[in-house]
Amino acid sequence: MTVDDSASGADASGGDFPGGSVPGTDPSGGAPAARADSPGGGSGRRQTSDVHPTPHHEVDHTAEPTKDPLAIRLEQLILGADRRYTPFQAARTAGVSMDLASRFWRAMGFADIGQAKALTEADVLALRRLAGLVEAGLLSEPMAVQVARSTGQTTARLAEWQIDSFLEGLTEPPEPGMTRTEVTYPLVELLLPELEEFLVYVWRRQLAAATGRVVQAADDEEMVDRRLAVGFADLVGFTRLTRRLEEEELGELVEAFETTCADLVAAHGGRLIKTLGDEVLFAADDAGTAAEIAMRLIETLANDETMPALRVGISFGTVTTRMGDVFGTTVNLASRLTSIAPKDAVLVDGAFAKELGRTGDAPVSEAEAAEAAAAAEKEGEEPPSYRFALQPMWQRPVRGLGVVEPWLLTRRPA
Repeated sequence: MTVDDSASGADASGGDFPGGSVPGTDPSGGAPAARADSPGGGSGRRQTSDVHPTPHHEVDHTAEPTKDPLAIRLEQLILGADRRYTPFQAARTAGVSMDLASRFWRAMGFADIGQAKALTEADVLALRRLAGLVEAGLLSEPMAVQVARSTGQTTARLAEWQIDSFLEGLTEPPEPGMTRTEVTYPLVELLLPELEEFLVYVWRRQLAAATGRVVQAADDEEMVDRRLAVGFADLVGFTRLTRRLEEEELGELVEAFETTCADLVAAHGGRLIKTLGDEVLFAADDAGTAAEIAMRLIETLANDETMPALRVGISFGTVTTRMGDVFGTTVNLASRLTSIAPKDAVLVDGAFAKELGRTGDAPVSEAEAAEAAAAAEKEGEEPPSYRFALQPMWQRPVRGLGVVEPWLLTRRPA
């Protein structure tokens, strides 16, 4: 969010800010009092000693008043407090420079509002907390901005999903003449505290899992540049499908695809990195886990008559991880393998095939499998139990990566 670094609020832009349009201000020139029980203020009770008085000349009188009082109440319910501060006032009250405050707001994805009175006690507290982490030496300024950006991007997508998918299905007016706002308010009043607690719970569980991976890493470099199995799963013929399906049907198909993939990836020990509509990107710490996920995806979608065919490409190697995403040649190779994979099939690179052989999940060749079985029989032991089979394919040039030799991954018959 870019803001005007001045004390005057006379030049409000009236732009959007998370929470909706800017409501009107107190015509007397004073800032409206925050609710004493505001949950957005941190402790639930406003500390007046921490809040500077708002001078008359800093109040924005140009913001368009919102005509729907119920919409204002809904916004106040979600934000937990009344809009009270201009950006300049919020930064000053938090004891943060306008430059740093602006960088935090931009990173969180907040729109330019000029000097409209649009911020609450919670906005001031958030600035104090981030700046306090920097002052205490716990975070550098660039890292604090990254924290703001990653949190903003993640929660923005979550909020959009909840509004578009969840609330939309719940807020159909039950009676003629009722507005969606009238139906939404009591639902939000009931759901907000529960969803807020659930969000924190899931975040803590994910944080615990991520921390466990840090503890297992040999050193800091391994956490940034790690050896992972990376896979793409792509719906075949999706572009043609979009031309003949209605928007609602297409949305339902994409949602079913993403849900199926997310469930299977999580159930078998992988991590869903991101979804791209007709494609998902996943990662796993070992090749055997990634192979199992890929085969489960192919098998599950092949048995679903409503789904198009699927193809999967996987590679194994060094991957750079940053802000929850993965980058590097290994990722690019997995994407290219997906694009050349036959439908209902999994292609892997040579490094992945070698890793499966090293861990005993697949023989490098059927001749090797036969030799191992014969040796085990001679010793009176059980033959090796391989989960997967690998078949070398023709070498072919791959754009940007030279000539590669794909391997076809299948399940090995019991």
